[in-house]
Amino acid sequence: MPKICANLSMLFNEYDFLDKFERVSIAGFKGVEYLFPYDFSASDIRERLDQFELEQVLFNLPAGDWGAGERGISCHPGRVSEFREGVDKAIEYAGALNCKQCNALAGIVPDGVSQQQAHETFVENLRFAAEKLQAANIKLLAEAINTYDIPGFFLNNTKQAISLLDEVDSDNVYFQYDIYHMQRMEGELAATIEKYLNRIAHLQLADNPGRHEPGSGEINYHFLFEFIDSIGYGGWIGAEYIPAAHTEDGLGWMKQHGIQT
Repeated sequence: MPKICANLSMLFNEYDFLDKFERVSIAGFKGVEYLFPYDFSASDIRERLDQFELEQVLFNLPAGDWGAGERGISCHPGRVSEFREGVDKAIEYAGALNCKQCNALAGIVPDGVSQQQAHETFVENLRFAAEKLQAANIKLLAEAINTYDIPGFFLNNTKQAISLLDEVDSDNVYFQYDIYHMQRMEGELAATIEKYLNRIAHLQLADNPGRHEPGSGEINYHFLFEFIDSIGYGGWIGAEYIPAAHTEDGLGWMKQHGIQT
């Protein structure tokens, strides 16, 4: 069955960030992902990864002022220099953490910026980042996010994502397919994952509605996990959901679905 990694930005929020690594290990996970590492020293994170024998699976490029509501700057024409500086910072952290893939969040289209301007900026930024990350042996990912949770987010469906990656025309840019977001935007989960399997480098999950544990909503995860396994997906699936209660209390879904952490 697919490998599940714990998203530390969503799970184990009963604990401070650096304490989460131990809780993840106790719960049986072998890999972690999260939004950003930049508020902590790479050496402190590396120490926790080594101590608890965890793989750093994924984190995002710097994405602007998250606390102020920004959700990425990759499509912002006025912040290209900031984006490029962020690529260098991400490469530094990824090297220290032995992380082999980073996600570039497109962001919300700024007021006064047309969809075409946002598109052109995002394409050029992805081209730049793909080349820089490839030199460091890191995959670049781009993720579509539903516009119910984040109104105005530029990249929001599979068709748009694949078209955009085709335009970037790099062998080092991939699609990060989030099952929860794409269920909300388009459905057709199994068929879409199979169709674009060679373009997908990472999957993430949550159920809908509520973005809680698999099995809490409408998505047939028992079928989907078996299907993803049957078509030969070999990457990680990030558990990026909002626990309905305490994180540990809700982890029974993995055993119910025959998931090996």
